[in-house]
Amino acid sequence: MSTSSAGPAAVDPDVVRRTVDAVWRMESAKLVGALTRVTGDVGLAEELAQDALVAALERWPQTGVPDRPGAWLTATAKHRAIDAFRRARRLADRTEALGRELVEVEEPDWAAALDEVVADDVLRLVFISCHPVLAREARVALTLRLVGGLATPEIARAFLAPEATVAQRIVRAKRTLTAARVPFEVPTGAEFTARLSSVLEVLYLVFNEGYAATGGAQWTRPDLCAEALRLGRVLAELTPHEPEVHGLVALMEIQASRLGARTGPGGEPVLLLDQDRGRWDRVLIGRGLAALERATGSGRALGPYCLQAAIAACHARARTAAETDWARIAALYEALAELTPSPVVELNRAVAVGMAYGPAAGLELVDALTDVPALQRYHLLPSVRGDLLVKLGRPTEARTEFLRAASLTRNEREQALLLDRAASSAGPPA
Repeated sequence: MSTSSAGPAAVDPDVVRRTVDAVWRMESAKLVGALTRVTGDVGLAEELAQDALVAALERWPQTGVPDRPGAWLTATAKHRAIDAFRRARRLADRTEALGRELVEVEEPDWAAALDEVVADDVLRLVFISCHPVLAREARVALTLRLVGGLATPEIARAFLAPEATVAQRIVRAKRTLTAARVPFEVPTGAEFTARLSSVLEVLYLVFNEGYAATGGAQWTRPDLCAEALRLGRVLAELTPHEPEVHGLVALMEIQASRLGARTGPGGEPVLLLDQDRGRWDRVLIGRGLAALERATGSGRALGPYCLQAAIAACHARARTAAETDWARIAALYEALAELTPSPVVELNRAVAVGMAYGPAAGLELVDALTDVPALQRYHLLPSVRGDLLVKLGRPTEARTEFLRAASLTRNEREQALLLDRAASSAGPPA
């Protein structure tokens, strides 16, 4: 929709807002990245980009949505940036705040610098958003804000956190990056590997929160999974030779393929073995298997995300639950446990062992984990134990485990499921 020579036509404000939101999601990372490259200050860069967003919300309802809305936002942000640079030159005390040594006699060509296309701008923005100098929660919030283009209320709603808390995390994160003088660059060598691990962890955390929400009234949050997957696909394009990036994308593609089958008509949870596999998204599965092939085709040893993707692929390839290769899944979990020792991985391995070699074998592994401090408040430990006890014909003990699991989870849907399992374990009334 664009303005005509006869004057702007009336524009539905809701249509404008949806358009602005969509354009912002697509363009904001590139815009903030370019501005950060020139200003050297991620906080100022986002402020300038947000100014352009506000201008669009103010003007487009009157003027109509331009034919190239992304280019309009970019041009507006650039104009505001140039104005800011010129004001900084006139005010010496602003020079230090902008973090620049402006001592040239002639004014730099700010427009040319902003027009320069630097392919790594978005990748640099990803790496600075996930810098280890920031706490995990801050990395997640800042990545979703700067790279994902999500507004603070959206991030707060996604993680069931107060909006003020999330806003404070974002502000502090930007201040921390500025104070630490974190360079806007793609690291190299060992630092690249370390920083990439932080980036992947953030995407993994975001996706998992969408796949199995830790709290609230919804069992899953597909929009959060979609955002993590979108960012993962972008990262895979930017780092085509990193197998763990493709491994994580493969894992997310395959897991996302099951989202539609993970809930029933009323939003109730549907466990993996009970899911209608005809509802699994075969397109996403195909994308996931292709990404896994790219990851494993590098010839390098499989990392943790590649191993988890390989486990997900075992489920995806099984047309029925009975066809699942549980022995291979157990072996993959064993390899994962050797690579990244974790009680949660051991618990998952116990599930696979129980399916492959019988519930008694699985219960033996689970019982070895009951005293592990990290799992004392982890609801899936008693949940898994209860499931194995049901299969072993020990319903009274199983009921106790399911009740304990229900008391530990903060997700209302999962709690209802566990209470139902506890009730069914007790058997029909006498």
